[in-house]
Order: sequence, then C-alpha cells, then structure tokens
Amino acid sequence: MSDRLLSPTRFGGAVGVFAAACLVLLLAALPAAAQFTPQQQEALGKINTYFDGIRQMQGEFIQFGPNGEQSEGVFFIERPGKIRFHYKAPVKMDVIADGSQVAVQDRSMMTQDLYPLSKTPLRYLLSDRIDLTSANIVRQVIEEPDLITLVLVQESAFGDGKLRLIFDAKTYELKQWVVTDPQGLDTSVAIYNVETGKKADPEYFKIDYYRFRTGTNK
Repeated sequence: MSDRLLSPTRFGGAVGVFAAACLVLLLAALPAAAQFTPQQQEALGKINTYFDGIRQMQGEFIQFGPNGEQSEGVFFIERPGKIRFHYKAPVKMDVIADGSQVAVQDRSMMTQDLYPLSKTPLRYLLSDRIDLTSANIVRQVIEEPDLITLVLVQESAFGDGKLRLIFDAKTYELKQWVVTDPQGLDTSVAIYNVETGKKADPEYFKIDYYRFRTGTNK
C-alpha cells in the first residue's frame, strides 16, 4: 500500500475530509473499550439501526478547512461498495468507488489514482453491514438536547487524531462530521438536502479508465 494512501494528511487532502473520516476508522487501535451508560447504549443502538438500514443516500455537502477555506459539492452513496463525491468549481476533484476500485480524480490535470477498495478506509463506510455500537470504535457519546455526538479516537504511527460524528437526537440522521488531525487542526463537513432510498444513476459509479491518466496503488 502506498504512503499516499496511508498518510492522513495526503490522503485527506486528495479526497477531502470524507475519506479522512473513514481513515480514522481504519486506523483505530485502542487498548481498552469505552464504558457507556444504558441510555448511551440505547442511543448508539438506534443510530446504528438507522444508519445501517440506509442503502442509498445522496445530497449536498459543504466543507470547512482548518484555515477557513471552504468547498462544496454533491455526493452519492450506494451500499455496498459504491460512492461518488463531486466537488464543485473551483475545486476539480471526484472520488469514485465502483465496488472494487476507488479512483481519486483530478479533473484539472486529467489524472486519477486507483486504490483497491478492500485496502482503503472507505470499505468500512461502504460495507454491507456497519457497526457503530462497538466500544472499541466509539470512545465517547455526548448527548445534547438536539444532537448526539459520537467521538472516535485513533492512535497510530502518524499521531493521534479524532473523528466526531454528529447526529440529530430525534431522527438519528447524520448531520455533520469533524476530523481533528494529529496536529490538532479541524476540518468539518456538513451535509444537507439529503435523500435516502433514492437510487442514483449507475453511471455516477463508473470509473473512466480511458479519459484519465491512471496510476495504480497496491
């Protein structure tokens, strides 16, 4: 696996905070499980049931970087295995998973890097089953009147990082996530106009192997 895939900074920069958030799940290596109250366990179970039941999701996103930079775009998810994140101008990036490969496309340079889906952190989000109830993954549950935040912490050779997944306390819909990198810098993504259960155009999940100059990472 290339260092570009493993490095949170480089991988996150290439595919945005969405994949960086998944990278935290991949690198999680915690020595002990968190302890949750019965109320927190119930909230985790409801969130997991809701989230794991979604097979298709699409909507818009807005991303804020640690220095105030802002980008936005649209996303499509079809589990298992498929995703497209399309950044709007001036950013010219697409991230596509077709069920077996992940392509990070740079539309300005007309290049793309390919990664086996099975070797990327996206495999966790796009798996057939998702489990957010494990105390070995979720380290803290923060309950507020209108929001529930799950805190995931990762320890790795790259340093410590943190991911916060923020859900609506009543509907359990995912509203936002915040990635804190090993340097303590936050990047946040809010999603809106979200639709579930709506099948996307299959063309969105096709990787063009001819239009882009392709590099392969194993």
